[in-house]
Amino acid sequence: MVFFFHSFVITGRKYHLSSTKYDVVVIGAGIIGLSTAMKLLERFPQLKLAIVEKNVKEGTQQSGHNSGVIHSGIYYRPGSFKADFCVAGRSSMTQFCEENDIPVWTCGKLIVASDAAGVERLNALEERGTANQVDGLRMVDNDEMTEIEPHVVALKALYAPGTGIVDYRNVTAVYADRVREAGGEIHFSTELNGSKVVGGVTVLTTSSGDFETSNVINCAGLHSDLVAETMGVETGLRIIPFRGEYYKLRKESEFMVKGLIYPVPDPAFPFLGVHLTQTMKGWVEAGPNAVLATKREGYRKRDFSMNDFLSTITYPGFWKMGIREWKTGVWEINRSLRKSVFLDSLQQLVPELSSNDLDGTGSGVRAQAVDRAGNLVDDFRIEESRGAIHVLNAPSPGATSSLVIGDYIADLAVKNFGLTATPSVAIS
Repeated sequence: MVFFFHSFVITGRKYHLSSTKYDVVVIGAGIIGLSTAMKLLERFPQLKLAIVEKNVKEGTQQSGHNSGVIHSGIYYRPGSFKADFCVAGRSSMTQFCEENDIPVWTCGKLIVASDAAGVERLNALEERGTANQVDGLRMVDNDEMTEIEPHVVALKALYAPGTGIVDYRNVTAVYADRVREAGGEIHFSTELNGSKVVGGVTVLTTSSGDFETSNVINCAGLHSDLVAETMGVETGLRIIPFRGEYYKLRKESEFMVKGLIYPVPDPAFPFLGVHLTQTMKGWVEAGPNAVLATKREGYRKRDFSMNDFLSTITYPGFWKMGIREWKTGVWEINRSLRKSVFLDSLQQLVPELSSNDLDGTGSGVRAQAVDRAGNLVDDFRIEESRGAIHVLNAPSPGATSSLVIGDYIADLAVKNFGLTATPSVAIS
């Protein structure tokens, strides 16, 4: 009889761990945490890996509260992580969905300019998207604009035919299945309370007991900065939660939106503005806006956490941001409180829309990293410490690019954690 023993080496030493210890623990079962775990297990099948997640299932926070757009890479500064991740991410995500029978629709996106200033920004956006090699990106004349979105009225429009939509809750569910099939463990209802290092091993204290691990990957999303701080990392930033509120179009009004209709974004602000989005969830979304949330998971206006609120208002960067962006903040609050103002923004895209077309609401929360100078961190921020990797800022297109980001973090883990696969040894 022949037996095969697979092993791996960490920092040059063979590890033989008991069932209560792990080689890697990933904090957070969102789309990036799951993708990273999946990619690591693909490379190192014998890796003893666990994911700890405080919620009862995967993809509960940002991963399950977004519009589901598979972005093309138009908006992002060439050479940035966003640009590099997104262009490759769009094709890999679409292919993954098709291969795993996840419903996906490449419906296209129309970005419209309603005034002269918008036209100027649209021209700049075309240059940026072309530099990022976005497939099929082109300006369209009025006739083609009307053919793509018959109810849009604009001076000029930019069309990205490769933009698609998916329900990322379905994607995270498949990622989770892949992790389990590869031998990884996912511990739900397991909230991280703290961490300490004992004899070179990190002990994570959770609501489900202690987890001992050689290495940690922090993909905690809305709580990523706090997790990093518990591990002694000075991040230089704070997660400020912004709630994005949206309306849904009435079923009889959905005919006015064929795919995705976006305004030209303000380059000084990391949010894309109120837009109209077909979704794979069964409705058309109109929004979102962006208002400060008083709880990191504040999906409702009444949600409040004293700890989270104090974390925000005691941070110097918050006040510096507020002084610089107060006009935008007041505008967003006004749009949140007054449906007529929200509607006016939508009518800049589709003038036919009326208040009666908006029926039903929803929301998501964006984990916006802000540095000490009050700057909104616009790109991905992934930092390393000994035996740990921290995903501190993973904005859109994080979901689109999750497979690419998972590979990127796995590459970091190979170097940081000293992971190397060893060949199988046959013993007869």
